[in-house]
Amino acid sequence: MTVSECPGVHVFPGVSAADLDVDVAQDVANLYEDGITARKGAFSEEWADRLREDIETAFAEARARPGGAVGRGPHRYYVEIHPEQLRGFVDLVDHPWVRSVATAVLGPDYRIVELGFDVPLEGAVNQPWHRDFPIPEETRTERRLTSLAFNVTAVDTAEDMGPFEIAPGTQWDDGPDFGHGMFPPRASYGRYQERAVRKYPQRGDISARTALTIHRGTKNESARARPVLVLGLDGPEADNAARHDTAVTRGYWAALPERVRHHLRCPVVDALTPLTQKHTIEGLVMGDA
Repeated sequence: MTVSECPGVHVFPGVSAADLDVDVAQDVANLYEDGITARKGAFSEEWADRLREDIETAFAEARARPGGAVGRGPHRYYVEIHPEQLRGFVDLVDHPWVRSVATAVLGPDYRIVELGFDVPLEGAVNQPWHRDFPIPEETRTERRLTSLAFNVTAVDTAEDMGPFEIAPGTQWDDGPDFGHGMFPPRASYGRYQERAVRKYPQRGDISARTALTIHRGTKNESARARPVLVLGLDGPEADNAARHDTAVTRGYWAALPERVRHHLRCPVVDALTPLTQKHTIEGLVMGDA
């Protein structure tokens, strides 16, 4: 079944199956019903191992300077990086599945606005249930997704490593009692616990989700870190780019494929400036690491 033939799938207006590299009809349906979908084995284990090496290098650099890493709970960090810090950046953003899901949901002019990673270390605790930003008006009134987050694990996830937990179908939840528009009241935690599904991605797997679906990181009871890459994409109406400072150097920009440059509308600079993290609300609510 193609995207155009799949009943009830919310494909971006004007996009047809001919505009996509692979058939993602079921993925789009999953995103609108559950808030998450995935592609097993999208990359090789060797590619994922290089990803881990790049994350470890960037993480060490970020923690060595003020503001380089932000706490998202005890022993849990978030770091935003520039594309040049990731050897597999083009492989990721130009992957046929990534391009097709993004185009089908967000349209042909989607923008790459975020590249970063989460690292739950040994001793990380359960996060409060949350979404990553307040629900946009288009989603609230039209039930339409305007951004996506792609996640790529850098390690094989085991039960004791604090796996990601998500409550499918909660991307539409809303109310004035959401703290900062992101944190549902504790009185509603039972709803999310009943729906909760833990994810155990392995090296090479990739997922796509709306960051509005209520989720949390769980307690890491192992001695191993669980680094996960985050690629954030916006559709035409979203404004998540205001929260991020991605940039590329002129030489790097010139070497990028044209169809990657089309989606990477960020400053092109002579030299990169180390990023200072902006996720202050999450750090305050979840507890400083």
